[in-house]
Amino acid sequence: MPDDQPTLTDGVVTLRPWRDDDVAEAVAGHDEEMARWFGWDAADVSEERHRAAISAWRRRYAAGEQASFVVEHDGRLAGSVELTREGSVGASLSWTLYAGHRGRGLAARAVRVLVDWALAEVGQGGLGLQRVEARVDADNARSLRVATRAGLHREGVQRVVPGMGERPSATAYVVLSRLSTDPPLSEPESFRALLNSFLPRKRAISQMLVRDPEGRVLLCQLTYKRDWDLPGGVVEVGESPRLAVEREVEEELGLALAPGDLLLTDWLPTWGGWDDAVCLVFDGGTHPSSLLDTVVKQEREIRDARFCTLEEVDDLAADFTARRIRAAVTGEGTYTESGR
Repeated sequence: MPDDQPTLTDGVVTLRPWRDDDVAEAVAGHDEEMARWFGWDAADVSEERHRAAISAWRRRYAAGEQASFVVEHDGRLAGSVELTREGSVGASLSWTLYAGHRGRGLAARAVRVLVDWALAEVGQGGLGLQRVEARVDADNARSLRVATRAGLHREGVQRVVPGMGERPSATAYVVLSRLSTDPPLSEPESFRALLNSFLPRKRAISQMLVRDPEGRVLLCQLTYKRDWDLPGGVVEVGESPRLAVEREVEEELGLALAPGDLLLTDWLPTWGGWDDAVCLVFDGGTHPSSLLDTVVKQEREIRDARFCTLEEVDDLAADFTARRIRAAVTGEGTYTESGR
């Protein structure tokens, strides 16, 4: 840390060191909203405790451990932000706004100013850190928006047992970060990468409908569930669904079958511990039943494979799988939801 804690601003919000005369205004701004997410009792906030906190923040700054700033807007105390060192090149972030100052974008501005200072090179007045991160309660939608607008990329979700986090009932924290190597937020590439980090990602599954001259359908008995299903699997990141189903069929069954037209798109709702997904069923063509003689099963995933009538499909497959297969075979529609 610099010897003297700096004052930082973007022209709208100002981050400055705590002063003793900030205590009364800060205590008055504490409310149940803050208490909810920080996990303490609002009744425990007092001027005496806040003075002690300010003294502790000064000691931690002098020790190079933490930098706590007041957030000022229009000459008033609007909240606070903190940066806590983690190792030699990283830090964690925390922020809050006081009652009456929320909903105007001040928190996002303050966090962005703090992050810019943390990641700026020492020669440019910054700390020269390589990474800053925030752990935000998954239920705290307001703070998640703040982190995103401040340019932090969503990395994943950390699960916790209730009682492990700041809020006693918290069960998950979203981890967000920014690196010194990330492009400036003013660049389109940076904005696209930021959006990509938190926009929903839908799981895709590619399957192949392979039939014999009698109209029977090739089904696989899987090792990780009791029900039978069409050959195929999950589409990997950056992989085309068509290439995915060709790869999966070759990996699972040792069959080199070129996928044909897309027969059906089926949306699968959340089920049995799986998130929802989109299942794409490609035409695998008609082949003699002797095709089974050339199958080389991947023992880790496939127990058996055989051609089945639609009546057998009803008996062996889950109901939604059977509906999907019938929809693909009959060709009565190109889109279904759980086979309907």
